[in-house]
Amino acid sequence: MIAVEPQRIQSILEAYPPEKRFALAILQDIQHEFNYLPEGSLEVVSARIGTPVAQLFALATFYKALSLVPKGRHIIKVCDGTACHMCGSSSLLVAIKQLLALEPGGRTDDGQFSLECVNCVGSCALAPVMIIDDAYYAKVNTEKLALILDAYRPGGEHDE
Repeated sequence: MIAVEPQRIQSILEAYPPEKRFALAILQDIQHEFNYLPEGSLEVVSARIGTPVAQLFALATFYKALSLVPKGRHIIKVCDGTACHMCGSSSLLVAIKQLLALEPGGRTDDGQFSLECVNCVGSCALAPVMIIDDAYYAKVNTEKLALILDAYRPGGEHDE
């Protein structure tokens, strides 16, 4: 039923009372643990808290922070808000596609990176802005991009 270690999901479920009001928090914790909501996890949560799977699916597809498909080990977010767009975020997206063979919404074949294009991260004075995991990178250009990405590759400075 679950394609991942069921005990990891079970330990998340046991951290919460079996009540519907904890549905989003549980899904967020599962997302944090696996970088997506594994197949079968919605059914397990449904059984635990007594919420229909359809409602959990609605939550999972409504919130951008949740994903039903596996994400990469490192999640790249490129801001494409007005300031970032005007300062070259589209060039960053093209360069990422060339360097990683990666489109927004996709994941590299090796599972190292996912790419998301986001509307605004509230750092307009630092445009264009890119976020990898929880690290913000300001005034990113295509020259800086390769160095930043290398730090997240296996064996790099940010490879954890």
